Amino acid sequence: MKLFHLSDDPTIARFEPRPSAYTAEPVVWAISDQRIANYLLPRHCPRVCFRAGPESLGADIERFLSDETAVIAIEADWRVRVQNEKLHRYVMPKDGFVLQDEGAGYWVSYGAIEPLAMEVLDDLPGAIAAEGVTLKVLPSLWALHDGVKASSLMFSMIRMRNAGAR
Repeated sequence: MKLFHLSDDPTIARFEPRPSAYTAEPVVWAISDQRIANYLLPRHCPRVCFRAGPESLGADIERFLSDETAVIAIEADWRVRVQNEKLHRYVMPKDGFVLQDEGAGYWVSYGAIEPLAMEVLDDLPGAIAAEGVTLKVLPSLWALHDGVKASSLMFSMIRMRNAGAR
């Protein structure tokens, strides 16, 4: 397993812990290679990410995934930004990180972290496809959000506060 941090900032030499609404103490966040595709989008882009898990029902898999392994859906209003934006994928050392959420692939460090390397990603749809994930563009995410949330699939709904109106 590998750990990464994605950013639009190409100049980070050292990650310092920052306060988070999801942790009691300031942390440095990293994502595992198994869930990296969920973050290969502009930071504020709303998205619905889902895949089958061990408890997923066949009917839910057929309804939402069909033959796809995993899906990330974005709104049409974000298509151009996703096509044009660059991200920087920082390779993080495993030492110093502890698992925060296995299903989401979140790891945290309570201390400062120096990345091992950085790579520029200038084709975000291509990077998502290279991870074996299907990128879908929809007029609105809300119907999919509600359906996936009520299903037995594993999911992550990211930056939904930035989604268009219901």
